[in-house]
Amino acid sequence: MFRGLSGGWNSLTTAQKFIIGAVGAVIVYGLIAGMGGNGGLGRLTDPAWIMAGLAIVFVALPIHEFAHAAAAVRLGDETPRIAGRYTLNPLAHIDPVGAIMIMVVGFGWAKPVQWNPRNVRMDPKKASIIVSVVGPLSNLALALLSMVVVRLLVVLQPPFADVVGNFLILFAYINVSLFIFNLLPVPPLDGSHVLFALLPGDTWQLQRSLYQYGTLILFAVIFFAPQLISVPVREVMNLMFVLAGLS
Repeated sequence: MFRGLSGGWNSLTTAQKFIIGAVGAVIVYGLIAGMGGNGGLGRLTDPAWIMAGLAIVFVALPIHEFAHAAAAVRLGDETPRIAGRYTLNPLAHIDPVGAIMIMVVGFGWAKPVQWNPRNVRMDPKKASIIVSVVGPLSNLALALLSMVVVRLLVVLQPPFADVVGNFLILFAYINVSLFIFNLLPVPPLDGSHVLFALLPGDTWQLQRSLYQYGTLILFAVIFFAPQLISVPVREVMNLMFVLAGLS
């Protein structure tokens, strides 16, 4: 992600410096905002949050990236397999900074799976849509599974049901957040690949512009318009509570 890192801070481009600073700012904000409360550092004293965060890092994110890899391989591209990404082994997918972000602020990322649309056995644009959406859909499926298990646990007595139930609800919430976040049509998120595939004609210029400013747009959303993510997340979670008979 950050080319030239071995040359020190002065060797980085302005955009790379901004990305590093922005990631650091989000982490610091998450820590300070929740200090002594239910967020940030406060979260790290909550067993349910710790379990949910670890489950996201070691289960949900690897499944998300494996879904991308498996779709590409199924469509005829062996690039993910050659790169060692056609696996559920978390070590093949974990990004350290993204993992820290998950634990501290509740969202983050894994290493993106690389694949080659030229190798697939179908229209590359359709393949791009399929490979892109299966990742977020895996997060939605995990969230749904979590809520089903929560429904089954309501017959258990506290504190077991409380601890496990809170963990599963947090796990579902973070997965839904990842589902919504990744569908934003902003590079490098999965939603951008769907957008480019759906647009007619040559989208190279648009892709170039959005990739240049994509990270800036994402952090602008996170800091100044978080409701673009939080509102749909809340609505999806409410729907899941209803479907699971918990509301």
